[in-house]
This record gives sequence, C-alpha cells and structure tokens, in this order.
Amino acid sequence: MPRTLITGGAGFLGSHLCERLLKEGHEVLCMDNLITGDLANIDHLFGHPGFKFIKYDVTEFVYVEGGLDYILHFASPASPIDYLKLPIQTLKVGSLGTHKALGLAKAKNARFLIASTSEVYGDPEIHPQVESYWGNVNPVGPRGVYDEAKRFAEAMTMAYHRFHGVETRIVRIFNTYGERMRVNDGRAIPAFMSQAIRGEDITVFGDGMQTRSVCYVSDLVDGIYRLLMSDYSDPVNIGNPDELTMLDLAKEVLEIIGGSSRIVHKDLPEDDPKVRQPDITLARSLLGWEPQVSRREGLARTAAYFREKVR
Repeated sequence: MPRTLITGGAGFLGSHLCERLLKEGHEVLCMDNLITGDLANIDHLFGHPGFKFIKYDVTEFVYVEGGLDYILHFASPASPIDYLKLPIQTLKVGSLGTHKALGLAKAKNARFLIASTSEVYGDPEIHPQVESYWGNVNPVGPRGVYDEAKRFAEAMTMAYHRFHGVETRIVRIFNTYGERMRVNDGRAIPAFMSQAIRGEDITVFGDGMQTRSVCYVSDLVDGIYRLLMSDYSDPVNIGNPDELTMLDLAKEVLEIIGGSSRIVHKDLPEDDPKVRQPDITLARSLLGWEPQVSRREGLARTAAYFREKVR
C-alpha cells in the first residue's frame, strides 16, 4: 500500500485528493493547520482505515514516522481574499513550507508534487498560456505574495530535483471550482452563487470582459493524479481551456440558480489578470488528459452544494 502525505489536505483541493488517493489504495496522511482548511471537508474520511489527520504547520520542521512514497504539497491560502488577509503566511508556506516538505521528500526518498498555479503567469502577454511562458508578474503588488510564493516554490522544487535528485512534479493549476469551496471564498463562482441564492446583487468586477477558464474539481484531480504517476518533472498546465468572460459566467450562474438578482459592476482589483486560458497540449500528449465534465454540469453540481451551505 503506497503511503502518501498531503499538506493542506483539509482544504478544497486537498480533501478531494485525499479521497482520490484513498480510492487508489493509498494510505493517506492529511496534514493541515486549518488556517483556511476545514475539518468538515474531511469529516467523512475519519474512520477510514487508511486515513489519518495531523494538525500541523508545514512551515515548521516536519517529521513523519515511517516511510513515505509520495508527498503532495497543497498547503497555502489560495484565494485573493485569503492571501491578502494572510500575506506573510502565504509567503512562508510557499517558501519555508516548500523547503520543509522537500526536505522530508529527500529524507524519505518520496516523490514530491507541488501545487503551483496559473498565477505564475501574472497578467499574461501570451494567450493562451503555455508552460514555456515565463510570465508577467508584479512582485511588489498586493497579489505578489501569492504569485511570487508559487514561483519560488517551483524554483525550490527544481533545485531539489537537480541538486539532490528528488523525484518532483509541478502542476500549474488553473481556475477550479466544485463542492467544498467556501461560501466566503472570495473567488468568482462561490461569490456569484452565494449572492444569487440569497437574492443579492451579483458583483462583477470591471466591465466583466476579463476572461477565465474554469475546470471542475474531479477533472483537475484526475489530471493531478496522472501527473503524479508520470515520469515528467517540468511544469504541466492542468485546467479547462474553455474560456469565457466573467460577465458571461455570472449570467450562467444566475440562470442555474434562478431568482431575480441583478448584475452590478465594481472597480477591478489591482493587478487582476485580463485573460486566463491554459494551453493543455502537453497534458493531452503526456498524460492523455483533458476535461470531461461540461461547465453546465459542473456548475449544476456545485450549485446543489451551495444551496445546502448558504444561509
């Protein structure tokens, strides 16, 4: 039975990864300090013979008794509302946390996968974004704490791969949605859905013509698992290339939720990317992966979850 550590395992993506790896026959150690994670996300896994939860801050020295085969480093605030509120913690988990997790991977001879992000591309000048693009990031802007933490994490991961021979994988995650996103997450789909369910105005920033490409969580997790099991060490984009404007996304959410909410516009946040679309040519050829769940179906599943959570 492979033994796998997932940092940030009580978060949105981490909890889905815990489920997937348990289904694949892994013993899963879920580590989280619960700054943005939630035990409710993994409550159904307690009592599973292959699952163990460890409350711990990965920026401290990490020791795990026994062997490890895989480490997935997903610990980090991931929404603008979180990393603007927790800037130092975001930088620390991307730097110190990545260093500690990589040190553990080296000590245990474990394969290491880092959760990077499309935010390493910043406000891109190349569209769609391909892995060879180096990005256009403002390092001293308010979003720089997240963007640069992830860029540093990628550099540290490659340094451990090249210098220490650690088996490493880097996934660049594009916008993802689904069950277990927090109602107050601050990202577009949770915000649109919670506002529509409450009958409030739906807030779209700027003119709404900025674009995103949103991927349903089960598709993302499948891509991550395939990358983990591959032999490829350079970054790989995982996301849905089906691009749409934020205004159109708000309209789709309102159509699914129903009700009489109006769409209103507010000022665009500083350094908000104007476009975001992954080039997934590499994922298709290397992993045989591409999204399977349509946006309509994924939004409907997510809406059912939010109807139960929004008060």
